[in-house]
Amino acid sequence: MPTPTRRRPPAAEKRARAVEIVDRLARAMPDVRIALEFGNDLELLVSVILSAQSTDAGVNRATPALFARYRTAADYAAAAPEELWPFIRSLGLYRNKAKAIVAAMAAIAAEHGGRVPRTREALEALPGVGRKTAGVVLVHLGAAHAFPVDTHVGRVARRLGLTRQADPSKVEQDLMALVPEERWGEAHQLFVWHGRRTCDARRPACSRCPVEELCPKRGVPVAMRR
Repeated sequence: MPTPTRRRPPAAEKRARAVEIVDRLARAMPDVRIALEFGNDLELLVSVILSAQSTDAGVNRATPALFARYRTAADYAAAAPEELWPFIRSLGLYRNKAKAIVAAMAAIAAEHGGRVPRTREALEALPGVGRKTAGVVLVHLGAAHAFPVDTHVGRVARRLGLTRQADPSKVEQDLMALVPEERWGEAHQLFVWHGRRTCDARRPACSRCPVEELCPKRGVPVAMRR
């Protein structure tokens, strides 16, 4: 009697599917990169703080004049938050963001020699820097592996059936368990671009999705699966 074929555990199948999703997205978007424009570590951190509830395009329009005026952590630390308002007034929550930037830069100037720290613990200790912001900075500094979860990453992960969680920290845990650590940053950026370009919140373009056949379309109404 032939020996029955052993099935891989469901967790292994799910991990393999997650890797295949990342592979296909990478082939479809070989030019994937962060859309924020920055020239150094400080500018990256400021841009990421400003990007909360704002578009990257809007941030990129606001930052050239801001970066020309404030070049070092000490420059920001010496300013009152309202001095930043004219540069970032076009962005959402600009008053809170100005306050966070000045406070974070004051801490960087006083505690880190004017350089952006390269550990999650130190980044999250900065005023106004949460887990997602710290993760994005770490990924794009090449300082550590991280899988930051924004609205695009969370939506794409849920639709693909890679998580059932709504809380970003729990979504991050699920994704880190499925994707190899060395690909966390790559997968993060791929999911962001896929969410912006194809897997739109209101009208996902399923007909041109490179991972359509791997996607259970969780949360997508049948009428929208076109």
